[in-house]
Amino acid sequence: MKHLLKKTGECEYAIDKDSIPGMNVDAKLFASEKILEGIDDKTIEQLSNAAKLPGLAGPVVAMPDTHVGYGLPVGAVAAFRKQGGVISAGMVGFDINCGINLLRTEIPFEDLKRKLKELADELFRRVPTGVGSKSRLKLSKQQLDEVLLQGGRWLLKKGYVSENDIKNHEENSMMEGADPSKVSQIAKERGMLQLGTLGAGNHFLEIQKVEENFDEKAAHQLGMEKGQAAIMIHSGSRGLGHQVASDYLKIHEAAARKYGLSIPDRQLACAPAESKEGQDYFSAMKCAVNYAFANRLMITHYVREAFRKFFGQEPESLGIETIYGIAHNICKLEEHVIDGKKQEAYVHRKGATRSFPGTPVIIAGSMGTSSYLMQGTETAMEKSYGSSCHGSGRVMSRTQALKSISGERVIKGLENKGEIIMAASRKGVAEEAPQVYKNVDDVIDTVHRAGLSKKVLRASPALVIKG
Repeated sequence: MKHLLKKTGECEYAIDKDSIPGMNVDAKLFASEKILEGIDDKTIEQLSNAAKLPGLAGPVVAMPDTHVGYGLPVGAVAAFRKQGGVISAGMVGFDINCGINLLRTEIPFEDLKRKLKELADELFRRVPTGVGSKSRLKLSKQQLDEVLLQGGRWLLKKGYVSENDIKNHEENSMMEGADPSKVSQIAKERGMLQLGTLGAGNHFLEIQKVEENFDEKAAHQLGMEKGQAAIMIHSGSRGLGHQVASDYLKIHEAAARKYGLSIPDRQLACAPAESKEGQDYFSAMKCAVNYAFANRLMITHYVREAFRKFFGQEPESLGIETIYGIAHNICKLEEHVIDGKKQEAYVHRKGATRSFPGTPVIIAGSMGTSSYLMQGTETAMEKSYGSSCHGSGRVMSRTQALKSISGERVIKGLENKGEIIMAASRKGVAEEAPQVYKNVDDVIDTVHRAGLSKKVLRASPALVIKG
């Protein structure tokens, strides 16, 4: 299917809607020639299938980190009209609001370098990590509902985080319109046990060194200087979000049949945006989004605890502050200029991040590779519904990785390079080894050249904690 892609701009390709029967809009892909070589036909097929759905407001868009996902490729964006469009649980994904919090510090990295192993032990003790990890909090049913409604603001009221943590967050760490009554009891039971846990998979906690500033002014405004230590937290809504997705995938499959929607792939099951099934999911998804915001902020609190214990100083004196918290895997009702006029659309970002003009865009690498702080652009508003990539993107499945990669060897190899790896599972390390991902520098260069987000700084990992 790749032969149908036509180059339409700098690092920009498209499949015309008339090229494949049933497509209602064009399918766009942002990729360099090098990255394009590694994208398989199944990913392109999934993108073109999504372009066949009803009510699309404009082209379906894939980022350079795109790869095969559930229905919609990971690293893709689709926008549906407010009236006549659809909402899809599958097009948001299972890990609702998997996202990143980036924290600055005023600690020179060189002051941390010789103490990283001891700091790793302290962080590993305080942040519950790995499959089945359980919260240090004991939430009541009422408190959980409050978290689903209030997100990070619940933690603010309890004194765990600061006002600065809240304001430096997408949605100020709380999506309005969440309704806990739309979340199943099974999902809530899973959520009660996991607030403030890192989990497994590609989630991580890293201590990083700011290696390079591309935009000195923007970096300085964010308090990020070359040579500083930074902290990155990558986690999501855990079992609660996964259960919300599973519950509503079944509901949306039934809704597609009920309303006679033409679906090219059952994994793209959806419901009319104005239907009860569509709006119920939207409200439940917001609960999971809020839970994920609170989850990462609770981990932020535990990180500060560890630094307080380790340095014998208050986190404020160490300058540990939230630069920004950003979401992946989310659906939002946003206003965009489409076909020359402003209109509201349900924008589904799956493995993609918001990239609005001037806002921070945080893009994580893999173990052993750099992460980037970017800035949103006007071009992204014009080309990708204000979106950019979210990471480097897989080139090998977890099953393939386990067959060919030794977690122990990965850890030793990274330690030989000067990194410290703390992991609850060697299997998890093998699944997330650097070689299973695309070259993050190539991905970043692509979105920078395409104008979807611009480079501000690059940071390299020195200490990685994984499930």
